[in-house]
Amino acid sequence: MKTSDFYFDLPDELIAQVPIKDRSSSKLMVVDKETGNIEHKVFKDVIDYLNEGDCLVLNNTRVIPARLIGEKLETGGKIEFLLLKRTEEDTWQALVKPGKRAKIGTKFSFGNGKLIGEVVDIAEEGSRIIKFHYDGIFEEVLDELGNMPLPPYITETLEEKERYQTVYSKHNGSSAAPTAGLHFTNELLDEIEKKGIKIAFVTLHVGLGTFRPVKVENVLEHEMHSEFYMIEESEAKKINEAKLNGKNVVCVGTTSCRTIESVADENGLVKKCSGWTNIFIYPGYEFKVVDKLITNFHLPESTLIMLVSALLGKENTLNAYKEAVDNKYRFFSFGDAMIIK
Repeated sequence: MKTSDFYFDLPDELIAQVPIKDRSSSKLMVVDKETGNIEHKVFKDVIDYLNEGDCLVLNNTRVIPARLIGEKLETGGKIEFLLLKRTEEDTWQALVKPGKRAKIGTKFSFGNGKLIGEVVDIAEEGSRIIKFHYDGIFEEVLDELGNMPLPPYITETLEEKERYQTVYSKHNGSSAAPTAGLHFTNELLDEIEKKGIKIAFVTLHVGLGTFRPVKVENVLEHEMHSEFYMIEESEAKKINEAKLNGKNVVCVGTTSCRTIESVADENGLVKKCSGWTNIFIYPGYEFKVVDKLITNFHLPESTLIMLVSALLGKENTLNAYKEAVDNKYRFFSFGDAMIIK
């Protein structure tokens, strides 16, 4: 299986740069995974494809303002940190630009000294381990000094930070938003619950590996980055009830899909747990839990389009993406959505 098998031609003007005003008014493509049949709807119509007793699974991670702009203490040279994950108290793995300035022992200042970062080690793929020094509470300092780590394909400024958060975000820890969830409003979630659909929350802290291209031609040689997940007992129970009652488990986004597929047993049941997953889902994968998937439109040759192809089939997926391009759907983080039913 080749990475190039998942290529499609995407005009730059279809890459959404800003979120639309009403989250739930984006386009929704409805695709039947058995027939490949396609319908065009509006996102709030998604409720019509959820049935009483189904379980909608949402990732309630919250994006941290992980992009820090500062300067080297000795020379004043500009530096940019992108925090990837906390490795221990006050210590983070980070991408650093320019990397040549970030030798072990070098210190950097952010916010005129409110936050000092010291490089203590060099980690995988040239990332750095940074020890931070500050007064007060780290999360509050970061909230004051940090910026949202928007993906590299978004070049416009985000005017409102909360538009890169889901309305149900709760647990800080992501370097990127679980973007399929950006379409939901509190009103739509209320309507879904009133219809008798259970809503279960899982947590997977999204890493920047989400945006990294697959650099090998043989898909099987690609290695996923590990991401932290957590499932509470009450939420596992909701997922299991739907499964045991023959109802649909509907995942919102590839992150919630990867979370529950990582932990499910051979009967498709999950339990309270936490840990790290680097599960890689591509065509040929046998889904244990997920019946339907709500997702955005993803980058060519990415692990995300490979996951979609595993559920929908590669031919159906590429047909759907061609239809999306022809109908001028908006792509990527702030773009339109698809439900695979």
